[in-house]
Amino acid sequence: MTVTLICNSDSRGGAAVVSLRLTKALRRRGIDARLLVAHSSSGLPYVEEAAPAWRVKLPFYAECAQIALHNGMRRSLLFEASTGAYGLPLSRHPWVEGADAVILNWVNQGLLSISEIARIKAPVYWVMHDMWNATGLCHHAGLCDRYKAACGSCPLLHGHSPLLPWPDMDAPGKPDLSTKVVEAKERLYAAKPIRFVAVSNWLAGVCEQSRAMRGISPVVIPNAFPVDDYQSTPLRSRRQCDLPEGRLIVMAAARLDTPVKGLPYAVEALNKAYDAGAQATAVFIGDLRDESALAGLRMPRVMLGRLSAERMADVYAHADVVLSSSIYENLPGTLIEGMAVGCVPVTFGQGGQADIVDHLRTGYIARFPDTDDLARGLRWALDTRLDRTAQHAEMARRFAADTIASRWQSLLMENGYPAANPVGFSTRCVENLVAPINGQ
Repeated sequence: MTVTLICNSDSRGGAAVVSLRLTKALRRRGIDARLLVAHSSSGLPYVEEAAPAWRVKLPFYAECAQIALHNGMRRSLLFEASTGAYGLPLSRHPWVEGADAVILNWVNQGLLSISEIARIKAPVYWVMHDMWNATGLCHHAGLCDRYKAACGSCPLLHGHSPLLPWPDMDAPGKPDLSTKVVEAKERLYAAKPIRFVAVSNWLAGVCEQSRAMRGISPVVIPNAFPVDDYQSTPLRSRRQCDLPEGRLIVMAAARLDTPVKGLPYAVEALNKAYDAGAQATAVFIGDLRDESALAGLRMPRVMLGRLSAERMADVYAHADVVLSSSIYENLPGTLIEGMAVGCVPVTFGQGGQADIVDHLRTGYIARFPDTDDLARGLRWALDTRLDRTAQHAEMARRFAADTIASRWQSLLMENGYPAANPVGFSTRCVENLVAPINGQ
């Protein structure tokens, strides 16, 4: 079986990393899996860039211009929105034309358009790494639930993040570009059989509430993680890792102060835990653009910046607790990584955390946005001695790459998959799918 996975990159961002990981895992099971990307840095023979760099930029810039024209030429939050109106002609790429199945991953920012997805002849599976399939423009709906209707009055078009409250959040949505994209997605989903795969049960539930995806029930298969790369015995000493002695609470993110990570909640909870007598050091991994974001933290802290995966594994192995204060997470990899070395996770439950953490058995899930409860979870985790080997085994059972590849292999081999190009799905229908978006 030949399977082509498509993703914006093989290394930039979480979706890229797990897409390459899945490609490797499928290949180990004897499937001829290939990864088609816009940007590659792996150098692997089964990873190919879909087009020259200049060609990749054209649909990317076209989509950026389209969004800017609709949001009053504001640059803020520009990359939080995607329209699916522009993309590369990948349906004609040899790896796509010759595939027995095509697995779409994160294909936004001008990689694939809605109309081009409709042209793919092989059976299509679409892995949802965020909420975009279920919404109009946004990847993270946050506090906005207009995706349950037909979007409209999109916060992103008014310069507001849907992750933060704003006065019009509860008002009925007026038709705008987000509404047009919802309608285009509805037409695509109704006309072309696509098997949607959610990486968490939470996201599957969100999709079932969506106007765009009404009547669609995604199958749930989590992302694969290299669990065996995370062991409870570190390869480097604390001194080599620039870590102090004593109890350690780790919080990690590519960018710690992006709004979705909820850093202010973490600071408040760490302070409350510290004031209540918690003896620990907070360790932060990742970029921090606004250094003042940690200015009010009273608990001792260490800022390590961005680390390699190997260095992160050692830091986790020295730590006691892994903390996530995210406003929303689909399937937070930092919790899986931390638990794979034996850390106790403490997190809000805004997303797929319940697929990872069993409350009060393997970790603590606090009520959002209750920082008193999050602080209570930190104190519980510091006072609780869980078997680190058992924590690792739990993550291996749920998320090991071979386990996930096996589930994918079963899905790909299922009988009775509907025809890739049903009767009545004409070329004219394909062209009409995206016209309303571009015609705004």
